[in-house]
Amino acid sequence: MFHYTKDVTMSVKEAAEKVEGVLKEESFGVLWNLDLAGKLKDKGLEFDEEVVILEVCNPHEAKKVLEQSMLVSYFLPCKITVYTENGTTKVGMAKPSKLIELVDNDELKNLALDIENRLIGCLERV
Repeated sequence: MFHYTKDVTMSVKEAAEKVEGVLKEESFGVLWNLDLAGKLKDKGLEFDEEVVILEVCNPHEAKKVLEQSMLVSYFLPCKITVYTENGTTKVGMAKPSKLIELVDNDELKNLALDIENRLIGCLERV
């Protein structure tokens, strides 16, 4: 699967706040918090689910991967999504290891897997 997603027993707002807290413990910061569902509603579009997209980055890790290949900039920053689906709150992300397969570089694959494991560890604590 290209993603890691888990169900949580809290609201989207609570889950997003929890994600931000556990990311800080792993030296990842949230660069941007986008309430996508709210933006759609602001544009007059009806949308029944909640969707918050967190763009997250660890600057040291970003520097490492960019030094290997600037193509990786297409995948940065990493995104963690908190959303509702049929009454259930979910937290998830696209797996960096799957995205990096598009760039043919074994060292990058190892870096991406390390980042992925750390981010999944964060999501497991939500």
